[in-house]
Amino acid sequence: MIRAIFFSVFDINEGAKVLHQVPASFITPSPSSSQTPLFDFPSVSSYIIPRPEFCSRLITFCTPTHRVLSHPVCLQSSSYPRNAYTFSIALVLDASTPFASYATVTLKLASLLQTLEEQSRFLSRDVSAPNTGKIYALCEILLEDLNNYCESMIPIDDSNTLNIKLFPTYPPPPPLYAYHVPLSTVRLDKLTDPNWDLTMLRVLPHIDGINSVKQISLLADADYKLVRKAIEHLLYYGCLLLLDIFSFSATYATTAEIASFVEDAEMQEECVRYVTLAAEETHELSERVLVSGLEMVELYLNLKQGQTIKSFYVENAEKMDRLDVRRFITFGVIKGFLYRVHKYAIATSPASRRKRDHKTKSRQKAKMSVAVGTQTSEVDADLVELEGFLDGTHCFDEICTELMISDQELTARLKAIGGVQIICR
Repeated sequence: MIRAIFFSVFDINEGAKVLHQVPASFITPSPSSSQTPLFDFPSVSSYIIPRPEFCSRLITFCTPTHRVLSHPVCLQSSSYPRNAYTFSIALVLDASTPFASYATVTLKLASLLQTLEEQSRFLSRDVSAPNTGKIYALCEILLEDLNNYCESMIPIDDSNTLNIKLFPTYPPPPPLYAYHVPLSTVRLDKLTDPNWDLTMLRVLPHIDGINSVKQISLLADADYKLVRKAIEHLLYYGCLLLLDIFSFSATYATTAEIASFVEDAEMQEECVRYVTLAAEETHELSERVLVSGLEMVELYLNLKQGQTIKSFYVENAEKMDRLDVRRFITFGVIKGFLYRVHKYAIATSPASRRKRDHKTKSRQKAKMSVAVGTQTSEVDADLVELEGFLDGTHCFDEICTELMISDQELTARLKAIGGVQIICR
């Protein structure tokens, strides 16, 4: 939130001077007000109205409790006293407030005021008393509109209108890889517009919490880089969550957050509604066979490292028969009390390391020799294909997605190669 907006100029007699401030007395004290200024203006005036060399650029600085954004402008002309007119429009925020979007507002305000001054001497000819007149009214409306509506449209004169909008600033999205599975958190079909990007429109129908990014690009018949950029855009605005590829050979375990699920009855009820299958899916006569919240807690606590979803399902078949297994896992991941235990492959034998370090030319020659049916073994061909993934930094999901093979096939290839250790973490 903007705490104050003020307009200051360089006075040839007094130096840097605040002409207009909203709210009153927030920048410089007034005899008729008991308001304490947010900071000591004389001590920072050299940053508000700096030397000409530092004008025409964004200046931001912090006091112990506030951040000030200003964009001083110095106009050179013989019509001004001392052949120059220097002014600055500044915004005051709390020191902890993210200021990226406010910096854009400051730049646009300074640009507009500079244009108005160059066109009609809008600023220098204003002889209104402090905290009165058009400039003060502009600051006052701007403060109220941006704080209440995050946008403002102010007519200045017959040919100039100020249009400003505060766009929210979001943290950078997490890295997106081909094996990630996007899950929508909003009704994307309700947000679409015929004028949206064509790639985006082709991607949206395939975002279902099941397809990975690479699968979406194939299903949408669109370039992978464009699909990834479209999904990153949705991810940035909080329309998506990222999941792992669901597989019955995957392993999940609980985190410390499981305690909050155990104690939260409402979350347990939400979980039951989300994961319970409908009657037609369970072949039951009743409308829906519900599992109790206590049973859901017991099921999640039974998940542990070293146990695949398949073996977990077999052990709890009677209860899991009434639940959607994929949704059961997804709910825990979304709420943060489940995490995926990934598998990684590391080459350990000297032969594997030696082959893994071959240069690109030798790898291509090996592939060609396999293609023409020479004596090169299939094991060597597998190693040539997998060697870039055997350094312990590539999870099985990534390898399977890149090579378009299943988890079982990848495991079989690694066993055939030999000298490869599989670790879980």
